[in-house]
Amino acid sequence: MRRTISLLFAAVAIPALVMVTPPPAQAIESGLSAYEPGTIVVKTSERRLYLILGNGQTRSYTVGVGKAGKTWTGVSYVSGKYLKPAWSPPAEIRADKPNLPAVIPGGSRSNPMGVAAMTLSGGEYAIHGTNNPGSIGGYVSYGCIRMHNSDILDLYRRVGVGTKVVVMR
Repeated sequence: MRRTISLLFAAVAIPALVMVTPPPAQAIESGLSAYEPGTIVVKTSERRLYLILGNGQTRSYTVGVGKAGKTWTGVSYVSGKYLKPAWSPPAEIRADKPNLPAVIPGGSRSNPMGVAAMTLSGGEYAIHGTNNPGSIGGYVSYGCIRMHNSDILDLYRRVGVGTKVVVMR
């Protein structure tokens, strides 16, 4: 009996671990060669973020994007980079979720920014990690670009403040 329970537990636990671990970002050939190396391109319809490397190569990450009515398109720039950022919910989110505190400290399990965030100029949006990895790959945010924590840390070290960010459908 004990052996059956152990095997059953292993059969359930191992697939769960595999599903939570994101596939590593990959350098791939892409049709994004018109963009300068170092540019971040987000294709919301694909739920993908591409870092343009040059020579037709990109680094590709799966992301969560704005839910229905919350997506946006345009050009922005990375305006700030933060590790373990505190989060203050914007007015729109506070209106939908009035029980949220005014500030959630960085590193808190309830902080949706994850391990790092890069704020974008011209608004309340950011490219950030998450405390909910199951949301990656979906239409899930209020307009922010959500990444696995390992992926945001990778992107964070590859780009600087001033990096161009293009968001398209």
